[in-house]
Amino acid sequence: MDYESSSWIWDGVYCHPHLFGGLMLTAALLGLSTSYLSGIGFSSFPYMFSDLGIFPAKRRENKKRVRVYMDGCFDLMHYGHANALRQAKALGDELVVGVVSDEEIIANKGPPVLSMEERLALVSGLKWVDEVIADAPYAITEQFMNSLFNEHKIDYIIHGDDPCLLPDGTDAYALAKKAGRYKQIKRTEGVSSTDIVGRILCTTKDNEVRDNHDGSSPLPADKGISQFLPTSRRIVQFSNGKGPGPNARVVYIDGAFDLFHAGHVEILRKAKQLGDFVLVGIHTDQIVSEQRGRYYPIMHLHERSLSVLACRYVDEVIIGAPWEVSRDVITTFNISLVVHGTVAERNSSSPGGSDPYAVPKAMGIFRMLDSPKDITTTSVTKRIIANHEAYTVILSLSPPLPRGGVLKRCLSIA
Repeated sequence: MDYESSSWIWDGVYCHPHLFGGLMLTAALLGLSTSYLSGIGFSSFPYMFSDLGIFPAKRRENKKRVRVYMDGCFDLMHYGHANALRQAKALGDELVVGVVSDEEIIANKGPPVLSMEERLALVSGLKWVDEVIADAPYAITEQFMNSLFNEHKIDYIIHGDDPCLLPDGTDAYALAKKAGRYKQIKRTEGVSSTDIVGRILCTTKDNEVRDNHDGSSPLPADKGISQFLPTSRRIVQFSNGKGPGPNARVVYIDGAFDLFHAGHVEILRKAKQLGDFVLVGIHTDQIVSEQRGRYYPIMHLHERSLSVLACRYVDEVIIGAPWEVSRDVITTFNISLVVHGTVAERNSSSPGGSDPYAVPKAMGIFRMLDSPKDITTTSVTKRIIANHEAYTVILSLSPPLPRGGVLKRCLSIA
């Protein structure tokens, strides 16, 4: 303990010697050792006796909240984007996210898959995001950087550890680094928007080969396999870590949640408005494939689970939820209400013909929700296939580009 921080002790001894001596004598009589007093900490004494006017109360200064900024196109939002923003939030107290405009993306990269409105919904729906800046520039210019520092009170600009180059080959974050206001996070391996596009295009091409196959040669193996390896640590990082309270109204909603999109965010938001705790059941890859076809899901079970867990309206997920919502499921998780959106990509009944919501309907705890958006996983894949030639060019150019180059700037920041 330095002299200045403990000067109040000596002031107390000088001004109130008898009282201070009495305190020490009492401590000795009670058998309190020096180590015990140090365990309590002398720094707590001013607050204990400030009301008595013996020692002046120590002022607590309000610590300035650190605001950090991260930007991106956030096209085909995935758990890599979410993990990047989670890491960025950990470097400060408030996370401000810039979403690059459609016009900037078109001018520098080509048309995005998702509109600005859809991308804003996805970014705003992440649990780590505090503010969103729409129509952010593709490159951080000096003017925009000054705007971040002065108007938005940003302390640091964040980006991944992969190089981010502009079309002229310069570092997109050179100005922030020069200003000493740049911090770096680790890129999430195993996923990128380019990879997801590749999975969709490869399965589409494979489907065409199978449709035209005459049986004279072996069929090609399935392509576009995810390289993501889930860990319990990653799941914990995305989880809220809290269960429902004793009297909480638990709302249950299930589905595939493949290629997590704005429609998913909006229906989960509506579910949250109906209760205190939203529990989401994520169907297995096998169930999704049985309901939608052999080329689904695009994202496997654990990838889809992380994307859902990252949503601010979700409290917990069941990884590998059953197709039918049984009485056991309802009882085990103390579910008060089961909901389902009007826009869905599955049959109204299972392959065996049974209604998966028969039990909650019979119990009077089932409700259909009007889906705020008509976007679906299939509609997103159709957008990609419609631009097949453009994406084929992107994929063919991907290997020679430095990791995190212009391609990564647009399609993946994580």
